[in-house]
Amino acid sequence: MDLSAWFPELISPLVKLSYLNLLHTAQLAFTVACSLKPSPAPSLPDSSSKTKIISYPFSPSAEDSTLSLIDEILNTWGRLDVWVCSSGLLGPASITNTTPADLQKCFEANTYAPFFALKYAPPAMGKLCEKRNYPNADVKDIKYGSIVVVGSVASSYGGCWGPCYTMSSHAALGAVRSGVAVLKGTGVRINCISPGQIDIGVDLSNFDMRGMTAQLPPASMQSKESQQSTIGLERAGLPTEVARVAGFLASGFSSYITGANLVVDGGAS
Repeated sequence: MDLSAWFPELISPLVKLSYLNLLHTAQLAFTVACSLKPSPAPSLPDSSSKTKIISYPFSPSAEDSTLSLIDEILNTWGRLDVWVCSSGLLGPASITNTTPADLQKCFEANTYAPFFALKYAPPAMGKLCEKRNYPNADVKDIKYGSIVVVGSVASSYGGCWGPCYTMSSHAALGAVRSGVAVLKGTGVRINCISPGQIDIGVDLSNFDMRGMTAQLPPASMQSKESQQSTIGLERAGLPTEVARVAGFLASGFSSYITGANLVVDGGAS
């Protein structure tokens, strides 16, 4: 199935919301959107009318939540094909204002979800199943799956925000890198997307500067002039532009890519 036509419509809200995972079952016949606070399911193009989005309350830092969710998915649909982690937290911008509790929260938000995905999703993705009686269902007769971690350019260098954001983002990429060896022989791939400056539609007047309620800093923190001088494409990115990369990594078009960190920053790095 070619996901590229409509996947951005589904993934874009991920980039705008903290603590959100997305799981796909049965060749995207069903998509489970998981977040701490249930949110309205995003709309999809008419071409994806056979795909149903299910909102599901979920804590990405809780191991039992991950296990319960996987059990429910397998009991209901018999398979799991794609897992997208987009849980994140900025944390304080300076080390002076960072407490050990802040550091713990950032690691829970930024690294627990990728770790749990790496540990528990592959066995579920390895489950084979017969064709079931729901729209878009198909037989799964070979083991395969894709795990996509939406992180940050802070995964590879410092200075994007505060220390705990950089430290925990590095750790999230570490989960992806270590996944190459962990997943050998499973047919499951794992990759990271590292967005740079993304315009998530949040301005400074509504932004918590301690970073304890946000995943990405607002693009309005950089002036247009600054964006033009520091970003190769001279502008902030859009959630849909991150979503297209997620769609690529979720699809068979990326079948020979694993352990990669795809930087989506308009050339800023």
